[in-house]
Amino acid sequence: MLSATDLACSRGERRLFAGLTFGVDAGEWLHVRGENGSGKTTLLRTLAGLAPADAGRVRWRGADIRDGSEAYRRALLYFGHQAALKDDLTPSENLRLGLAIDGFEVDDEALGDALRRAGLDGCEDLAVRHLSAGQKRRVLLARLLLRPADLWVLDEPFNALDSAAAALLDSLLADHLAAGGIAVLTSHQPVPLPGGQELVL
Repeated sequence: MLSATDLACSRGERRLFAGLTFGVDAGEWLHVRGENGSGKTTLLRTLAGLAPADAGRVRWRGADIRDGSEAYRRALLYFGHQAALKDDLTPSENLRLGLAIDGFEVDDEALGDALRRAGLDGCEDLAVRHLSAGQKRRVLLARLLLRPADLWVLDEPFNALDSAAAALLDSLLADHLAAGGIAVLTSHQPVPLPGGQELVL
């Protein structure tokens, strides 16, 4: 369902990778590994349609993502290396805003349940600037619970998570794959999930 063919990307004058070809089907996930500076984040941003490739194509269900398909945008959930939250807003407000931008609505009950499951009880009305790095990452876990998406592209999603939050992310990933979803992620930690492929840059 997600494929890359002869993909090449650079940073400035430096070629990061070239001739990259792979495919990931429903229920499968791809673990992108490599040294710092090898191009992992660039690859994920390219898959998410946020950065252009020098050469090659990325296709979703056979269609080139450069066509600007609304279907691809709605099918995709991308988490960058940074939390990308608005510091002046609360976790609830950040989640509502992110969902609205993507064209989704959420009711108060579902929002509260997602925040509780993500371990953010008591933080709902705090501005994000007052949260720890781990709590900010938990806001993103709540988004995984709320935002329907067939494809998850996650850049270092385990960063700053304690053991309980990491276990929740493992469980969310397993449920996503079991439901036929696809995940592409980078992680310096082992990810104990079946159905995985490894891509080393």
